[in-house]
Amino acid sequence: MKAVHFGAGNIGRGFIGALLAEAEYETIFVDVNKALIDELNEQRQYTVELAGTGKSETVTEVSGLHSQEQEREVIQAIAEAELITTAVGPHVLKMIAPLLAKGLLERKEEANVVACENAIGGSEILRKHLMESLDETQQSHVQSLIGFPNAAVDRIVPDQTNDDLLTVKVEPYYEWVVETSAMKGTRPDVPGITYVEDLEPYIERKLFTVNTGHASTAYLGFKKDYHLIKDAISDDSIKEKVRGALSETGAVLIEKYGFKEDEHHQYIEKILKRFENPDLLDEVVRVGRAPLRKLGKDDRLVKPASEYVSLFEKTPDHLAEVMAAALSFHVESDQEAVELQQMVEEKGALQAFIAASELSSEHPVVEAVKQHL
Repeated sequence: MKAVHFGAGNIGRGFIGALLAEAEYETIFVDVNKALIDELNEQRQYTVELAGTGKSETVTEVSGLHSQEQEREVIQAIAEAELITTAVGPHVLKMIAPLLAKGLLERKEEANVVACENAIGGSEILRKHLMESLDETQQSHVQSLIGFPNAAVDRIVPDQTNDDLLTVKVEPYYEWVVETSAMKGTRPDVPGITYVEDLEPYIERKLFTVNTGHASTAYLGFKKDYHLIKDAISDDSIKEKVRGALSETGAVLIEKYGFKEDEHHQYIEKILKRFENPDLLDEVVRVGRAPLRKLGKDDRLVKPASEYVSLFEKTPDHLAEVMAAALSFHVESDQEAVELQQMVEEKGALQAFIAASELSSEHPVVEAVKQHL
């Protein structure tokens, strides 16, 4: 079996690539990083270290293609693959869509494209970008053969530098959930995937717990000058605020989807424990990056806060404090952080939040954030 995976970075290798290898797929990584591609083709394998366990796995049957220099080969690989996956970042999906489209147009058999991104409806977003480059006949061909099932993915893979370019350290825990309703043909036999009919509860559970908790730890930790997530979450005052924020998002999830309260609170505690892994040197600035996106109306902070107000007719104080903290996130290497600070300087913190969140100035969430500025 053959899989094509867009994104040879740490998440691509340490998460999706590792699970595809366990399922005995030959995996072809597609990326613009020539050094990674050359090393994959030379070594044909790499090591995945499981943080905090002392264990490692060897991923074999891998190779690489450069998306710009080897376009013809990428198209051919897509045409032949049983499964196509991505882990490139939501903002890059639009960039890979034209090349992916060329490959899919040469397919004669059904296949599925699964975008494994930190975004709601990632595969559907990719499908829309892809269709924009096709005429009606081409769109019909793709729609008849290709499924774009949405997925929820969860594994902490910090930025890292290792002596070996391909070695990657990840946390032992992972979750890869794929929705079956949009699939075409035979379901990919990947033991690491959990298939569900309705993905939305799982996407929002992950987004409103793992991602909200991670971002909360980062922004609160940044304000107290912590460098690493594990150190920030070990600060009892930060941990209690993060736990409070997740209790607020948890109330929303329990009300919307009927999750059992005891089980969900156990899930929250498991997430907090994952952040504490002493072998995961995950930096606060990595987790907090792209604050404008993370303060968007449909993302991990504003969306659950707004829904909390709608469902319970009161404001989520802990989430409000986190969003206020995010407005002071200033990292010169992060373009969004720089833009946010420019907005804060020009308009003031509250107006910057209103612009990022797209909430009205009278919205209760805006008023709650104001109390923490």
